[in-house]
Amino acid sequence: MGSRRRTLSLVVLAASAALTATAAPAFARPEPPARIDSLGPDFLWGVAASGFQSEGHAPDSNWSRYAAAGKTADPYRDSIDFYDRYLSDIQLAKGLGVKVYRISVEWARVQPQPGVWDENGFRFYDNVIGAIKAAGMRPMITLDHWVYPGWEVDRGGWGNPAIVDDWLANARTVVDRFASADPMWVTFNEPVAYPILETAAGRLPITETGAMRDRIAQAHNAIYDYIHTRQSGAMVTSNVAYFPGADDAVNGPLIDKIAAKLDYVGIDYYYGLTPETLGSQADFNQMWKKPLQPEGIYYALSHYANKFPGKPLYIVENGMPTENGAPRADGYTRADDLRDTVYWLQRAKADGMNVIGYNYWSLTDNYEWGSYTPRFGLYTVDVLTDPTLTRRPTDAVPAYTAITRDGGVPADYRPTRAPSACSLVDAVESCTDPVAVPH
Repeated sequence: MGSRRRTLSLVVLAASAALTATAAPAFARPEPPARIDSLGPDFLWGVAASGFQSEGHAPDSNWSRYAAAGKTADPYRDSIDFYDRYLSDIQLAKGLGVKVYRISVEWARVQPQPGVWDENGFRFYDNVIGAIKAAGMRPMITLDHWVYPGWEVDRGGWGNPAIVDDWLANARTVVDRFASADPMWVTFNEPVAYPILETAAGRLPITETGAMRDRIAQAHNAIYDYIHTRQSGAMVTSNVAYFPGADDAVNGPLIDKIAAKLDYVGIDYYYGLTPETLGSQADFNQMWKKPLQPEGIYYALSHYANKFPGKPLYIVENGMPTENGAPRADGYTRADDLRDTVYWLQRAKADGMNVIGYNYWSLTDNYEWGSYTPRFGLYTVDVLTDPTLTRRPTDAVPAYTAITRDGGVPADYRPTRAPSACSLVDAVESCTDPVAVPH
């Protein structure tokens, strides 16, 4: 997925939990309505994917080198081969009725050497973005989804201050090429998780994570201004990986540096947090065991609605992991999780939050940064056992199709999972003033 949820620091979480005993909520939440309105015809339903995770035929990059070195659980192969199957995948998205299709333009594919641009690489993205537009959807383009060229690795990657100039040279070229398609933009995918992943992979000394964060902020602010010179009315963000119970502590230092240059707030929300699950966060390599909490998406939206009053909010990623597509141990189905989550989107909108869009991660299963075991796709793909890479629909396909058709779940819908009496997703307020469903 665009973001691989890190196991949060129990020290930070415990401190957040301790606050709930004495802190008071900033406001009283509205009473739960007996019926909820749809999200309306202008709401942006979408799907999401990233280049390296789905394209296959990977050029030389930080991640292709890491996989080739045998450091991953599964070999990369050609992932789900979006490179050759993009037309049919885009048609699957069209069939869902979505309006937005998120992709990334891989720096390593379009600039294989310093100062050398690959026209074939650009033509691939010309064709992908053209197909998205022809299918009646709007592209959402990510400029950096955690992948950069191998030659940039040789220069020191994000540990090298000069990477900012190199990154901007590529980003400006991509913007010049595709601004006329009127995409929405994501500059950096989960910019706080990015240094964590670089450190874990041995590409960045832990002492350089703060410097990398500052370089990302510098690059974001510069390309934000550039995009607005090339595209009238551009919508630009850098999506945050929401950290339950500690988001301000984790994402705040970077958000503060780019807050003035966000046209909308992109939020990735996956997992919840309650006092009961505080000490039982599953290992990163077993994401399917991490606790899901659909109402947590309401709290994540509320957190950023308070931080950026009135600014548009967009769920850039949300989804459910399973282990090789098998049923989850907690019995939660992908369709029920999706419908429950959308219910809380509608509740957020009804309570005055300016939520404008939602992307499901992901359209298909893909390479989960080293493994094919975690499955997030609306369509499942058995990369290791099925040479045809057939896309097989999950139960969430008809569920999402109905949601996009109707603008949400039915007005009298009730979630299959009751909200927690004390959530820690937004630390204090989500426990002292929890949401409820009508009886």
